[in-house]
Amino acid sequence: MAVVFSLFVLSSLIFSTEAQTRVSNISLGSSLSPTGNNSHWLSESGQFAFGFSPYGNGFSVGIWLENIRPRTVVWTANRDEPPFSSDVTLLLNAERGLVVQENQGGRVISIIANASFASSASMLDTGNFVLYDSSSEIIWQSFDSPTDTLLPSQRLSSRQRLVSGVSETNHTSGKFQIIMQRDGNLVQYPVGPREPDAAYWNITAAGEKNVTLNLDLNGRLYLLNDTGFVVKNITERVSVSRDGFHRATIDADGIFRLYSLHSNQSSNWSIQWSSSANKCDPKGLCGVNSYCTLMDTDPVCKCLTGFDFIDSARTNLGCRRNHTEDASTRKEQNFDVVELSSLSWEEDSYATFDSISKDDCREECRRDCNCEVAIYHSFRQVCKKLKLPLRYGRAGTGGRSTTFVKMPAGSRTISGEKVEKRELRMDIFITGIASLAIAFCVLAFSGVLIYRHRIRQYKRVMDQRDSKFVEDVTLKSFTYEELKSATNNFMDCIGKGGFGTVFRGVISNGKRIVAIKRLERVVADGERDFRNEMKAIGKTHHRNLVQLLGYCYDGTNRLLVYEYMKNGSLADFLFRSDLKINWDGRIAITLNIARGIFYLHEECHVQIIHCDIKPENILMDDKGHAKIADFGLAKLLMPNQSKTFTGIRGTRGYVAPEWHWNMPVTVKADVYSFGVMLFEIICCRRNMEVNVPDNEQVLVNWAYDCFKANEVQRLVPEDEVDRKKLERMVKVGLWCTQDEPSSRPTMKKVILMLEGTPQIPKPPNPATPTGVGGVSGDRMKRPPLAERPTHRPSSVMPLFVANHSNKPIDDFGVSHGVSRFSATKWWGKWS
Repeated sequence: MAVVFSLFVLSSLIFSTEAQTRVSNISLGSSLSPTGNNSHWLSESGQFAFGFSPYGNGFSVGIWLENIRPRTVVWTANRDEPPFSSDVTLLLNAERGLVVQENQGGRVISIIANASFASSASMLDTGNFVLYDSSSEIIWQSFDSPTDTLLPSQRLSSRQRLVSGVSETNHTSGKFQIIMQRDGNLVQYPVGPREPDAAYWNITAAGEKNVTLNLDLNGRLYLLNDTGFVVKNITERVSVSRDGFHRATIDADGIFRLYSLHSNQSSNWSIQWSSSANKCDPKGLCGVNSYCTLMDTDPVCKCLTGFDFIDSARTNLGCRRNHTEDASTRKEQNFDVVELSSLSWEEDSYATFDSISKDDCREECRRDCNCEVAIYHSFRQVCKKLKLPLRYGRAGTGGRSTTFVKMPAGSRTISGEKVEKRELRMDIFITGIASLAIAFCVLAFSGVLIYRHRIRQYKRVMDQRDSKFVEDVTLKSFTYEELKSATNNFMDCIGKGGFGTVFRGVISNGKRIVAIKRLERVVADGERDFRNEMKAIGKTHHRNLVQLLGYCYDGTNRLLVYEYMKNGSLADFLFRSDLKINWDGRIAITLNIARGIFYLHEECHVQIIHCDIKPENILMDDKGHAKIADFGLAKLLMPNQSKTFTGIRGTRGYVAPEWHWNMPVTVKADVYSFGVMLFEIICCRRNMEVNVPDNEQVLVNWAYDCFKANEVQRLVPEDEVDRKKLERMVKVGLWCTQDEPSSRPTMKKVILMLEGTPQIPKPPNPATPTGVGGVSGDRMKRPPLAERPTHRPSSVMPLFVANHSNKPIDDFGVSHGVSRFSATKWWGKWS
């Protein structure tokens, strides 16, 4: 039976391809305009249309079901770009394929990449828009580039994904995705780096190869392997009338649904199946420090006690504390503990205690100045201490768990939450009221006398401050309202990180797209710090650094305006893209990054240590050049924003060992991070992976093993590369990831080695089996505490250094048996 089905699928595919080849009704030179009767091309039956569709304040290009109202869009081109105006034309020409051309100014915007050899096009009755070459062969089809919807006879292939929209009417890429993974698992995640703990729904066909997700004409969703066998039925056949229709869509709320439509109900889609029954299941539906709860069946975001919404009009952005803390409040007796039941969170704890009581867990967090939240699992008697922010909060799923939140003493009880309080004495209350009344009278009398003087003085100080700030920073100054308007009230979020949230915006009267970063949790006394950091960042100009165009310093609002990098991050190309960069391209990108770091370390007017070099912070421009982002921003971040260990800046896996040894941190920390990322660029995989053999899980260790065994070609099995060049790259990476900072080369030396100028000696083993916190076991065996430097770095390490020497402040010699003398003998002075 399975063989018969396989033959049926194969014959159907052949018939479908032949049918597509025969239909060719859109010829070269055909055009569309957003207004008038010539706004779209219909399929042969008139069921589907391709062309301009009203969208926002303009028009988008996409595919929709023509006979259904309201209009159901199933595919959108350039979904993350601003809408087109009415004064444009869509053309199918021989030079650039399918493009939109502005009638005023002549700017040409490509709709479909790599379509320059197109000779004709068709809008098929399957909902597939295809381009043909002169031999009537398909060179591009919309089914291969899905947005948020899967149609009957369309398939989601291995490593392809559907991404939700922001809302039903906003087709910009939203917060959720469903991915057909290479391991045979169909998984839903929040948009962003794929963390296994962030998955909130999956169905598996593990062990199968090249699995695809399919939807047939009868409304059945199923997984098919590369031999044509159905390995998993997700839904059964839907019983509808013969002329019914189906689609599978990942909606803006993060749930994947199968919809059906009956011809006699042409405007009512009915839900036949959904991936989750609980609308709070999608992780990331509510922002940080908030949790999702159901009101009837609708999801609602609520803040933790002591927190308010960042934006009350957009509650899904998350919450922040409604009070500030100073040194006096960091004492044990000044804190109360709020107890909440049946909540679940991402438990990214920094300390765990087993076999402990609930009361002891509460006290452990109260006594620990670093603890902001504790989670207690009563069934297992486990207590976990965490720092803010909390993510992926949900109500009603915590089971027998309790969440403890620390907050200043004397806070009021909130319904449904139990707060420890201190007794309020009546005599203190009366005395306080009387003192407040007297103080009010004195202030009112004084205010009458000095009101005008204070107002004039305030205005003079503000004018002096603003004029000095503008004088110091030679960048364009924006008001908060200008940037709010440029981002459509901060609607188009394109990324989040440790420093804040990034939004897409349009400035210069809509002529330039920019990335606007809204800094969150900026350090206290931030006016002077922000001004100094802006002076440093604003004076950096290099082709391999993302350019800062302007800033906003408006009240408590701190925003930076950067050039827009539409091709995303290097991580997208290395780990999550079907368009793999070839070997020469990866070498060029490596040199781009090295030159950018070298500029920050040695050529910038003040020395800047980046502290977070990783593929996510390397952005790609439209010419394929790599540019470094987020340099110089870590100093603006509050210490409790760190997601790693106390005092550590950076991301696990890329952090240099000296962070963990409490040694002073120099530019060599960036060299270490660059070395880790260099191996990721070479191998197109993460530094740490669990779905590989044990000896290959830690990339740096595996690279050394391959180098030692003279088998470096194993690192790039799918590439044809020059062995000598590959071996040179591996040597550079091994020297950069040495434990001892003084053994690592400077970035200037790294560039020379990558270009092939100096001879590179054989490097020692830079890594041993992984130990605590991502630091190798041997790396934890440092000199006794008495032999270490007496000074300890502050919780936020200085990112701007007053000299350009690059010399390490501390030196214990070269680790793993290589002496300081031998390193100097072979290399001269690294520093």
